[in-house]
Amino acid sequence: MISLSNPIKLKNERQFRRLALLTVATIYLVILAGGIVRGTGSGMGCPDWPKCFGQWVPPTDVSQLPSNYQEIYSHRGYADTVFNPVKTWIEYVNRLLGVLTGFFIFLTFLSSLRFFKTDRTITVLSFAAFILVGFQGWLGSKVVSSLLAPWMITLHMLVAIVIVGVLLYVTARSYSGVIPKDTIRSRAFVNRFLILSSLVLLIQILLGTQVREEVDYVAERLGNANRDQWVNYFGIKFIIHRSFSWIVVLTQLLWYWRFYREQEGGVLSAMGKWVMGLTLAQIATGITLSHFGMPAFAQPIHLTIAIIALGIQFILILLLNKEVVFSEQRVPSEGKEVHTA
Repeated sequence: MISLSNPIKLKNERQFRRLALLTVATIYLVILAGGIVRGTGSGMGCPDWPKCFGQWVPPTDVSQLPSNYQEIYSHRGYADTVFNPVKTWIEYVNRLLGVLTGFFIFLTFLSSLRFFKTDRTITVLSFAAFILVGFQGWLGSKVVSSLLAPWMITLHMLVAIVIVGVLLYVTARSYSGVIPKDTIRSRAFVNRFLILSSLVLLIQILLGTQVREEVDYVAERLGNANRDQWVNYFGIKFIIHRSFSWIVVLTQLLWYWRFYREQEGGVLSAMGKWVMGLTLAQIATGITLSHFGMPAFAQPIHLTIAIIALGIQFILILLLNKEVVFSEQRVPSEGKEVHTA
């Protein structure tokens, strides 16, 4: 039997939870920054990696570059590209956020060591997230060296989603003992359609990455000055993605209707409201992109909102099924005594 009378232990567990949530937030910032980089065409703002134009702090003016910089970086697509300090610094800030995320994930792993004896899964998965973020950094260098190959950019984003998923599982597992049990009577119904809607949303995100590749192709040929004409050149992938949004909305409403009626307040209820609010925001940004000339600001917001909504749904699934998904958990909940298996 584990006693929960140790205030230091409880404080350490709360610190881990806060740090894990902060780490997840930084990853979402990186995803948003990556979307901004792609939406503004800043991916080659720094043609080399990890440095930027051979410098740790990138230049702010073309006078700080060699006169033949276009020739030097011609193999990176700079033969006819004029230096743009705004794009350079957008890409550089994106890289700095990536480094910051790696730092936070390492701190999360160190903090998870306190769970090693009571719930080893938290420590193991925190370490896995740290390894994955290292792989993500390496993959980022390959994205640059591939001259922003669309499939490499998509893979880079998908790895970020996997890292978010691992950290959200760890966070939910550490919180499961302190969040009150749900009050849903139709749990099987809610569960079924919550899982279905999450899969549908994931498919929609993947379809969106395919559309994003199509956007890059059209943008390269028409240029930014003709953004309002891009949508006229999109193919079947865009039509499928736009039409599939109705299925996303329908599956979200199916589970939330019953969830809203039966869940009596608390954290779980708030999560459900956030998912629906984000779904509405996702629709709004999608309409903005489709009917208002593909504005650059809406592209990263559209993607980030979808990934955040998917993350919250993932946490809901975990917490509604914690007796199953956390069945081997031995982390004590606050204010009680529990037996270890």
